[in-house]
Amino acid sequence: MLKILLVAATLSLASTPVMAAPCKDAKGRFMKCPPAKPVATKCRLNGKFAKCGTPGAKPA
Repeated sequence: MLKILLVAATLSLASTPVMAAPCKDAKGRFMKCPPAKPVATKCRLNGKFAKCGTPGAKPA
């Protein structure tokens, strides 16, 4: 049982990439990576979620 767990752990570690691959275009050429998307902010009004454009809504 222990051998099976060790083999499974080794395979899972070997399959994950150590570093993220640099950005490539459709032809496989290296290019500048696009900027990361901003994290969406959630706003609350009276304890409930609301659109951030609503008057009185505050970021949560």
